[in-house]
Amino acid sequence: MKISKKKNVGVVRSKSGFSFRMWAPNASQVYLTGTFNNWSKEPMLNEEDGYWHLMSKNAKEGQEYKFVIENGEKEIFHNDPRSMHFTTSTGSSVIYINNFDWEGDSYIPPPINEQVIYELHIGTFNRPDPAINGTFESAIDKLDFLKKLGVTTIELMPINTMILDRGWGYGIDYIFAVESLYGGHYGFKKFIKEAHKRNMGVVLDVVYNHLGPDTSLDLWQFDGWSENNLGGIYFYNDWRAETPWGNTRPDYGRPEIHQYILDNVRMLLHDCHLDGLRVDSTIYIRNVKGHDSDPSTDLPEGWELLQKINKVTKEINPRAITIAEDLGCNEYLTKQIIDGGVGFSAQWDLSGPSIFRNALSSDNPEYINLAELITMMNKRFNDDPFQRVIYMDSHDSAANGSSRFVSVIAPKDTNSYFARKQSLIAATLQLTLPGIPMLFQGQEFLETGEFNDWQALDWTKTEIKNNQGIIEAYRKLIELRRNYFGHSKGLSGKNCNLLNYDETNKVISYHRWYEGGHGDDVVVIINFGNRDFNEYTLNLPHDGEWQVAFSSSENKYVGESKKFKLSTVQVEHGSTTIKIPQSCSIVLTR
Repeated sequence: MKISKKKNVGVVRSKSGFSFRMWAPNASQVYLTGTFNNWSKEPMLNEEDGYWHLMSKNAKEGQEYKFVIENGEKEIFHNDPRSMHFTTSTGSSVIYINNFDWEGDSYIPPPINEQVIYELHIGTFNRPDPAINGTFESAIDKLDFLKKLGVTTIELMPINTMILDRGWGYGIDYIFAVESLYGGHYGFKKFIKEAHKRNMGVVLDVVYNHLGPDTSLDLWQFDGWSENNLGGIYFYNDWRAETPWGNTRPDYGRPEIHQYILDNVRMLLHDCHLDGLRVDSTIYIRNVKGHDSDPSTDLPEGWELLQKINKVTKEINPRAITIAEDLGCNEYLTKQIIDGGVGFSAQWDLSGPSIFRNALSSDNPEYINLAELITMMNKRFNDDPFQRVIYMDSHDSAANGSSRFVSVIAPKDTNSYFARKQSLIAATLQLTLPGIPMLFQGQEFLETGEFNDWQALDWTKTEIKNNQGIIEAYRKLIELRRNYFGHSKGLSGKNCNLLNYDETNKVISYHRWYEGGHGDDVVVIINFGNRDFNEYTLNLPHDGEWQVAFSSSENKYVGESKKFKLSTVQVEHGSTTIKIPQSCSIVLTR
């Protein structure tokens, strides 16, 4: 689809005043009304390409406005689809100018193979007053905690305006506006700037697969035209409108919709200094039914839009990361555009949560599914393991009829010794397997229960001694993952080789390396079973001395454990005999 980009759509300040431009191709006349003209109707100029324009010398920043659209006998009042601020969710658009002081912000994200992502929901992440939503400002108060934990990249759940006071953020009405209860555009930019000051990037979850979800959406039948009683110019008006969230799929066949979405991407990456995007439910952008291999319901124009989102993102910030959430796990999502792919940096590995739960939810060896875990170990797209995001919990897996990982594996006692041991094995896997690890808010201090949009994280859990040990273990594992001390570079490499697979005793080990050699080679050993081994023979890739860089059985991490004294391992002729406690993960370096 060839797009002739329309310049200066929305509200733009110039020397002559404020320029207002909007798209309403079926209108017979459009007027601008606002506080600057005492809410009278000033006629806008028809530019003969579907757009209407007016230059106002009286308008000022912070003033309210709306568009009045005439279509035959219809007179419709609408907010600006590109407005960045509103009086209320059902009120008026407000003139907003991007004049934020970035104080010379020049943050550069780390390479994708060195990133550790932390997903959070602004409304619940840190809420000092239980009666008030979390805000960008309250989230800033916990950035030092995340920095100390070792996080490189914060992934925010959607932060667009919401019709209700609380929500996950996926019911989008205006894609350019930021929820005022969170702190609006100013608070959003301040959060990003403060994260950058702490050498952490910020990725935003964006929703382009549907708007709404219902017909109370202001964009619905925007200029008075529609077909089949559907949504009008911003939406498909036939069977392609249908999504699991309502009949509000944007019409990706219209150049104006492409520009609407791509201009939003430009704003987020350029004006807001974002370091990447996580695009929600891409499978419903590229296929009406959410099917991976069904040409009859494919949306080729949606596929093209996804390509353009990635292209625009990389043009603005070549180091930005783009992540797809796609149920199909199709490798073409992360294949280069020149090769027919969409061009995402990575995609969520949706199989992770269930595989972690299946491997760790029982202390009976008969029910530990190691085979499934081994299958996941070397999963990759286009022969690149860093094209997948690996996680044990997300906003989806911790809700929708399920709960957070620790509540699933130990529902009767989430603070039990069993729960802590199994959680650290899962953390070890997540942070040492090839892929981009992503933590979900509170995972590092064993937050429990179901994720929802009203229950705040319980930060008092960080004061519990046992949980402090879990947090410290996460820090240690992330230090190894990021090669803080120069002896674990292999965890940022693509290579992974299964060394030992003992189905009977439920013990595995695997070798990670970048190029190989001292300071590079890493071996991970995990005993999933309920039996201690005083002497267990393992194959290792190199002879000589190996250091025990981490053992989850240490008392300081889980408490109540038997003392683990091993600090070095000697390997001769490719094998060694070591002690492995039950339900334990060990990381060796050399």
